[in-house]
Amino acid sequence: MKTSAVTINQTPLDWEGNLNRIISAIKQSSESDFVLFPEMALTAYGCEDVFLSPHLRERSLQILDELLPHTKEQIVAIGLPLEIKGKLYNSVAVLANEKIIGFYCKKHLANDGLHYEKRWFEPWPDRHVEKVYINGASIPVGDCIFQFNNLRFGFEICQDAWEETRFDSHLSELQLDIIFNPSASHFALGKQKLRKQLIIDGAKNFDCHYFYANLNGNEAGRVIYDGAVFYAQANELNYESSRLHLEEFRLHQFDTQIEIKEKYTQSPCIVHFSHNFKRSDNSLPLIQTPVKTDLNAHEEFLLAETLGLYDYMRKSWSKGFILSLSGGVDSATCAALVYHMCERLIKELGIDQTKSSLFYIPGIDAVNSAKSLCNLLLTCVYQASKNSGPVTEKAAAELATSIGANYHFFNIEPVLDIYRQLNERAMDRKLSWESDDLAMQNIQARGRAPGVWMMANLKGALLLTTSNRSEAAVGYATMDGDTCGGLSPLAGIGKVFLREFLKDIEKNQLCELSPIAQLSYVNAQEPTAELRPPGEEQKDEEDLMPYEILDQIQKLAIRDRMSPKEIFDELCKNNDSQQSFAFLKRFFSLWSRNQWKRERYAPAFHLDDESLDPKTWCRFPILSGGFKLELQEIEECLN
Repeated sequence: MKTSAVTINQTPLDWEGNLNRIISAIKQSSESDFVLFPEMALTAYGCEDVFLSPHLRERSLQILDELLPHTKEQIVAIGLPLEIKGKLYNSVAVLANEKIIGFYCKKHLANDGLHYEKRWFEPWPDRHVEKVYINGASIPVGDCIFQFNNLRFGFEICQDAWEETRFDSHLSELQLDIIFNPSASHFALGKQKLRKQLIIDGAKNFDCHYFYANLNGNEAGRVIYDGAVFYAQANELNYESSRLHLEEFRLHQFDTQIEIKEKYTQSPCIVHFSHNFKRSDNSLPLIQTPVKTDLNAHEEFLLAETLGLYDYMRKSWSKGFILSLSGGVDSATCAALVYHMCERLIKELGIDQTKSSLFYIPGIDAVNSAKSLCNLLLTCVYQASKNSGPVTEKAAAELATSIGANYHFFNIEPVLDIYRQLNERAMDRKLSWESDDLAMQNIQARGRAPGVWMMANLKGALLLTTSNRSEAAVGYATMDGDTCGGLSPLAGIGKVFLREFLKDIEKNQLCELSPIAQLSYVNAQEPTAELRPPGEEQKDEEDLMPYEILDQIQKLAIRDRMSPKEIFDELCKNNDSQQSFAFLKRFFSLWSRNQWKRERYAPAFHLDDESLDPKTWCRFPILSGGFKLELQEIEECLN
């Protein structure tokens, strides 16, 4: 049996584009008996509350009907929302020989973290099948098992495979030859190992061939899918794909030999239909190129971020990126990621396909290298006040030049003078660092926003904001200053990780992408906001605490949901108790009072289970008591 597992990059409500990509993938799979698409591949998974709109459900069936002529002599499984008796279900349609054979409906809904499936869908009851009428035809729907030519197959849709009770289902009882898993499983650092084990366990415990296909790309803004494909047999994992590719879709084709089991168990859930196998040459598999499947955290981050940036840019029709390049770690990381995005496009898609995908950007026809593409897509601006130093300016200029980006120097001191003079007249007094420290710092960060916003408007480009997760946790960012922008690519990752990542890509070739030696100018510095006068030698970690400690507290509090007392006990294992309490008190004071800032951050990519995004992961009250009682109890014990 020839099988194609398709990873595909879809966009919510892009009906024409989604349909054309599906049809193109089916055409390229013309030699396959079975074509497996990911979960919700027809609509895209991230339609959010549009799933509640009747017109989306109607259009989905219309698009499904338009697919039928493309399923001649093939079986195609494709995910879509399906309304039955006024309720909506997450389903996969089985199409064969230009007909709808039936629908399997998801039984277990993902409803934690960034998933809200129960807001839109109903879980389907176990072992239950009924009929739905489409275009006058009666079609089975529900917990269906499908059988043709004595070959029997079933489905697990994504979350179905993550349930502890998965092996209690009737999939274990009905002598299945194949299980197909169409998924929309979001990317997270280190998640691939868990997912791989689910596939291995499924093939072993169901004693069958197991195919898995995941969505790929930054589909709807925040969530990135990694395009993973697996193929396993009962005793081994046969194939694991590379991930996070830049193509609109990618085929993974297999020629499998299946020893058909004796079918001694029958069930009303089994849907019978006819299909003639295509000729098989019995080679395993059809994939020719070996792939590297084991990625470390830095490689995963690099591939996910560059894919996310590429998709966000082209799906928002932005003509590149604008970046306020300070010479520090965060903005340097953003610049390096955009360059590596350009390098990946040229390397993986080729110049012609890159030009085709970015056809709407003026000047794209002249691109002939990664640097020339970066020159077209990335504009960096170093914005100096009288508190800025030559070290950061040199770091910014050297980095921008080395990657081919446009580079500009703005002196914002005259702008700051105007704001200071306006407020001095309004307050009827002189402003000073002794009495007005915070306001004097913040106006510098805010003074940098209007110029780059204007440039973004003039160029039709996307302004990147550079705040990281460590800063977001404690509000160490100026609202409407260094937080301004349309996308915050680093808000989902911590400062400690970014420091190590930047050192890695300075010297090493990650994912066969070029090291950027000029990052040495950035990596040699201690993190500094450069907002106080030069003589004060302002350092981030003196304003806050060591970033390693900050990230540890944030992880224990948010990911592990520990109480302040439990976190204090953990900190005391490696730190003085008084110092541990000081760090803890500062963290929770800043965390609680700065939730309003996190509510206003630009969209950020979801990268792991420590996200602080209040819209998709970590909800916290804007107004709260700030754990004062818990902190007082710890302090009383210390005294």
